[in-house]
Order: sequence, then C-alpha cells, then structure tokens
Amino acid sequence: MIGAAGISVFGMVAAFGTAPDTAELAPMMRVVVQELTLPATEPLESATDVFVREERIQRGDTVATLLSRLGADGNEALAYLRSEPKADPIFRQMSPGKPVTAKVSRDGTLLSLTFPLNGGDNRALNVARDETAQYETSEVALPVETHVLMRSAEIRHSLFGATDAAGIPDSVATDLADIFSGEVDFHRDLRTGDRFSVVYESTSHLGKMVRTGRVLAAEFVNKGQAYRAVWFQGSDGKGGYYTPEGQNIRKTFTRSPLEFSRISSGFSASRYHPVLHKRRAHKGIDFAAPIGTRVKASGDGVVEFVGRKGGFGNVVMLRHQSKYETVYGHLSRFAAGLRRGQRVSQGDVIGYVGTTGISTGPHLHYEFRVNGVHRNPLAMVLPAAPPLAADQMNRFRDNTRDVLARLDDIRDVNLALLE
Repeated sequence: MIGAAGISVFGMVAAFGTAPDTAELAPMMRVVVQELTLPATEPLESATDVFVREERIQRGDTVATLLSRLGADGNEALAYLRSEPKADPIFRQMSPGKPVTAKVSRDGTLLSLTFPLNGGDNRALNVARDETAQYETSEVALPVETHVLMRSAEIRHSLFGATDAAGIPDSVATDLADIFSGEVDFHRDLRTGDRFSVVYESTSHLGKMVRTGRVLAAEFVNKGQAYRAVWFQGSDGKGGYYTPEGQNIRKTFTRSPLEFSRISSGFSASRYHPVLHKRRAHKGIDFAAPIGTRVKASGDGVVEFVGRKGGFGNVVMLRHQSKYETVYGHLSRFAAGLRRGQRVSQGDVIGYVGTTGISTGPHLHYEFRVNGVHRNPLAMVLPAAPPLAADQMNRFRDNTRDVLARLDDIRDVNLALLE
C-alpha cells in the first residue's frame, strides 16, 4: 500500500515537470472578441408584482378579515363576492383550519382565490380576475392525496388548547368529543393531565391540508380511566365506533346537545329563578352558549313538537322509543324544514341557541324525561346502543387490527415522552 502511494505521487510530479511554461505558449496565443446576442427577457419587476399567499381560517374570521390577512384590498373583491351567488359557499363554509390560497398584486388587488369546499369531494371555488378587471367564479377539482396521521397530546387547560398545541385540527377535536361524549362529560370531567391519542385521515393538496377525514381510532384517558374506540363499517354498510372488544361505544343518548359550552345552571330541586324572583325546581340543565350555536338531537327519535310554548320560547320536543323524551328550549330558530313527526338521528342539528321565552341571556335549556319524570341527564346511567352481532366479529377483528396497532404505537410513544 505504501509503495503504491509513492508511485502515484511521483507520477504527478513528472507530469507537471514536462508541461510547457507561459513563455513558450505566448507566441501561439491571440485574443478573440465575439459579440453575443442575449435572448429577450421580461422586466424584473413583472416577476415580483404577484404574490402567492396562504392563510388558514381562524375562529371568528369573516371573509373581510380573511382577505385582509391575505394582503388583498378587500373593498373591490368583497363587493364582488357579496353580489355573486356562486360565491355564497365562501360565506357559509368559513371552517376554522381550512387553508385558503390567493394571488395578490403588489398594490393589493386580488387576482385569484382558491377556497376548498366542504363535503369531502375535493372540490374548490376558484375566483379569478380576468384581463378586463372582471371577476369570475367557477368550481374546480383539487388534485389531492389522503394520508393517515397519528397524534397524541396531554390536556393542560382545555381540549382545544391541547389539540392546537399538537397540531391537531379543530374538526378532529370536535369528533373526539362526539365519539366519547357518552363516557366523558367534556363540560365538567376534563382534568389537567388527561391525555388522548388519535389516528385520523387527512386530505392534502400540494402538501397542504385541505380537510380532515374520519377518525379511525382514538383513546381518551380521563381521570386515569382509558376509553378506546375504533371505526368499523359492517357488511350492511352502516358504520360506527366500537371498543376493541366489539361493544358499541355510542350511548343511546349523548350527555349534552351542544359540542362545547358552559353549564350556567344545573339540575336542582330548588333554585332561585333570576326572572321570576322566587325559588322553584329547575328540572333541566342550562348550557350557556352564543346565539346561533348548533343544537343537536341527543338521541335517535321523532319530533313530537316544534314551535313556541310558554316560558320555553322556541322549543323542540323529541320522543325516543316509548319512554324517553328530550326538550330543547329558548332556541333562536329551528333547523330548516324541521316538522312534527319527522325522524331525526343522534347528532342531527335541530335548532340554534337563542334567548326566547323566559330567559336572561343566550342559553339552551335541556330536559330529559323518563316516563314523564324529569331526570338529571348528567348524573344518570345512559343506556348503551347494541353491540356488534356475533357473525360480524371476525370481520371486525380483521378490519381493525392494523389501525388499533397504530393506536398502540402512538400511545406508547406518548407514555415514553411523559416518563
């Protein structure tokens, strides 16, 4: 090895020694000058006059505030959007977390806007400004990819605070609350140190999330008690969430008809009424929430009454099976087309929070009755929905094995980090 290295070095020295020096080359050298024609180029400023910006819709956003954050002068564009019927979904689908892309000129003129549509069909509204300075709106397809994501977090202050810190979209947080609403009272039961893990689908466009899909599996640990759920669709086409043992995690009723709110008045045999100024029983739960908050049916049922009734104001009454009844009072308005005798499913929107009837402020008055007797829905044991049939269990185990393994993986990673 040493000898070979030495030969290589000497060979290099010999090569440099035989090369002609500069003096010998000078008589053979001459200067040649040739004019070159450069290709025509666009002015540099034209390449920097258009900016592509992206913003995610935030809670409380309006179209005007969104345009402002995108760097667009909102007056002209906003006037067009308000007058164009095709652009109406932009005002109705301002979902927090949704990414919106815009092309904006240096002077703030909106040149184009791409707004993904709700519904999971990978469509978007495209608002474009043409050469005559006129806007046109059209629906376009988005080239998208679907991925399965795994996330885990610990609650410090609130569910939304934990999901925000972990980069989990608000829609997934809402789904978690829906899935575990029969086991966990998200109004009263959350504790610092509670933790959760979730496996969910995410659809992206050009590497940016467009929307979240279904939660495939999740675990929620509340006050040391772990609850697990996995999505399964049976051979009959109906899907739902089950424990790993095949028990239906969904209860016949949810604890609350609202996704998130604050209890302003609980169930009581004697309460001082703030309007009537006397003590009397409060046979329901009052959930304080802003006017317009969606109110959902707490269970499958039939509309027994929809309209105005005394101190309830605008009220919906649902009959469930033969002995259960739920009441939703002080509504600002009802869901479009809701009528007596109509069947509704658990989670269907039936109305919106208001302050009609005898009410001191915006809230939902919710009652739960069993054979006509008022019961506290936050304290009673809720009946469970039917489990999987025995002939579905083999398919259930085969279809859920992989996603439950993913849930185990992310749970174990989270525990290792906490330790």
